[in-house]
Amino acid sequence: MSEIFETNALLVRWAKDDQSGAWHFLTIDGEIADAIRIAAISGPWLIRRAGFGSVKVEARIGATRWATSLFPHKSSGGWLLPVKLAVRRAETLTAGDVVAVKLRLLEA
Repeated sequence: MSEIFETNALLVRWAKDDQSGAWHFLTIDGEIADAIRIAAISGPWLIRRAGFGSVKVEARIGATRWATSLFPHKSSGGWLLPVKLAVRRAETLTAGDVVAVKLRLLEA
């Protein structure tokens, strides 16, 4: 059984003022976020769910796939998807880009 979700999201850079490095995230919100939440609490993904209410996923942007987690995002009511540097480089992404992403829930 496989749950796959597709959406477009804005790539956002986040860094504390005292940090030289930065994290980049996509915010997954709206109906897709709700569908992920329902799938995550009702399928085999519920067993051994990760910390902080996170959900393990395989993410795909362009030709690049990687395993990661979605994290609950209180402000939007959705999820945050971290996009690591290797992915941003491989797909030539920068903050402010609207990115097409596919997410597949993974069993813990």
